[in-house]
Amino acid sequence: MPSQVTLARLSKGLFAFSLAILCTTPVLAQDASGIEPLDLPWLQKVHKAARDLDYSGVIIYTQDQSSQSMKLVHIIDGTGERERLEILDGEPREFLRQNEVTQCLIPEKKMVVIERRENERFPSFLVGDVSQLPNFYDMRRLPSRERVAGRPCDLIELVPKDDQRYGYRVCADTDHHLLLKMQTLDPQQVVVDQIAFASVAFGEQVDLQELRTSWNPSKWEVVEPEVQKIDLSELGWHLALPAGFSLRSEMLRPMRAGRQVTHLMMSDGLAAISVFLERVGTPEAEENSLGAFHRGSMNMYRSRINDYVLTSTGAVPVQTLRALLEGTQFTPLSRTH
Repeated sequence: MPSQVTLARLSKGLFAFSLAILCTTPVLAQDASGIEPLDLPWLQKVHKAARDLDYSGVIIYTQDQSSQSMKLVHIIDGTGERERLEILDGEPREFLRQNEVTQCLIPEKKMVVIERRENERFPSFLVGDVSQLPNFYDMRRLPSRERVAGRPCDLIELVPKDDQRYGYRVCADTDHHLLLKMQTLDPQQVVVDQIAFASVAFGEQVDLQELRTSWNPSKWEVVEPEVQKIDLSELGWHLALPAGFSLRSEMLRPMRAGRQVTHLMMSDGLAAISVFLERVGTPEAEENSLGAFHRGSMNMYRSRINDYVLTSTGAVPVQTLRALLEGTQFTPLSRTH
């Protein structure tokens, strides 16, 4: 689940900017239905709670007919953020995070994989630059309250203004503002996936000892995949980014059997899309796997440009992924000089 569920973080500068907006934003009145419009600083407050609070609990992620449970512990101390995420179903996996460095423990291989990036997992939910969100989503608080994990929470809807993205319904703890539940909604308002706390504790109720893993990885193999930042435009690629989306990273990363793949990540502040570019290996095999694929909120679309297979994937409608790849152009460097 952690690889699918895409989530995010809040920069210091952006938060300062949001506070300035908050000080100058007029009070928004409820309409006759009791639905209250929301502004961007309110969403940022909910996102910030995921970084600033001590909390722990069991999380359930549901997609299609399958579900996965996890145990999460998050602590703030003198070193910054510390977190332990334990997968409770299937093969044992643990993710030990300190700030932007995450260790993935794989017990059956006695291996530790190191990842260096900002946290993108629930209950974080904003991704990168969020300044354009009001242009692409109607944000509103519903009049009814819910209970999630025994806690009262405020119900918020993020309704897309176009067909390029899904909608979201989230519930934030009334007292602590932490995100307790997040649902992804398709254009028919059907829930296509959900992630939520089944139990949650705050502050002094959080046991610091739960940050410790029960494994002893001191003698395990440590692997840190080498990634290289690149600029695709300099290599002749011109991407057709969906409206409201901006590139967040462009890198070359290792894959199985010594192969390398170019990985791009883009976001509109809520939804994230990954694009993978790889040179064709066996053309017949690659051609058989082109087209659209679907699971829960996650869609995938694959196409071929020249000697490359492009794979786009994310929790967005498949037509967004298709338009992204079909509008992308590649001019080999030999033709640019």
